[in-house]
Amino acid sequence: MVTGGSEPEPTSAQVRAVDHEVPAPAPAAAPAAPAAPAAEVPAPAAPPAPETPPAAPAAPAHQEPAPQEPPKPVSKSLDLDYQAQQTSYWCGPTATRIALSAKTDALPDQAALAAALGTTENGTDTIHQVVDGLNKQLGGAAHYEARDWSDKQLTPELTDQLWSDIVRNINEGKAMVANIVAAPGNQPPGYPSDQTIYHYVTIAGYDEANRTVHIADPARFSGIEDYWLDLDQLASLIKPKGYTA
Repeated sequence: MVTGGSEPEPTSAQVRAVDHEVPAPAPAAAPAAPAAPAAEVPAPAAPPAPETPPAAPAAPAHQEPAPQEPPKPVSKSLDLDYQAQQTSYWCGPTATRIALSAKTDALPDQAALAAALGTTENGTDTIHQVVDGLNKQLGGAAHYEARDWSDKQLTPELTDQLWSDIVRNINEGKAMVANIVAAPGNQPPGYPSDQTIYHYVTIAGYDEANRTVHIADPARFSGIEDYWLDLDQLASLIKPKGYTA
């Protein structure tokens, strides 16, 4: 044993104790500062929403069309230069002269027209002579043709053709001439009721509503210069003869 101030040697138990000492734990490191957040990249902007097309205009409420008024019936008469016939047999030339006055002011006298038409004391034979006289006097300003009914049966179709000719010619400013036979019981107003009258008259106008025809009559029976006839009666008066169209 060593004496003096020397420290005693540790015993084996002490050595073991030293050998088995667990070193003190190192102080824990301070927690790391949190990392700075990464800079945010802005998300791409969403594409603009497509524009909503404008709404279609609302369909108009269904409306019934306003009822159309039927056309008003036409009544039309031409402005004519009337003359009464100067002899009992110049009705053809005089009716022709009245008709010419719708288209011209250069009017021959009745005697000149009687010569042009071939009229005699027996009268003017056929409607064809009147047509020729009208066309020669007008020289192309208007044209007429004959409607000869002497060999035809009077039918509704024939009467309709007469009406159509009247409306068309009057609308074109053309008066017409009709050759008639007026027997007792079927005569225009003012005629001598006990005689059959072979005669020419001028068709001056029409009334669509009543289907009547305006007549200028050169005979001037009972002082009557003009009158209106029902279409059917006029057709029955013309039937044995004819008219200009």
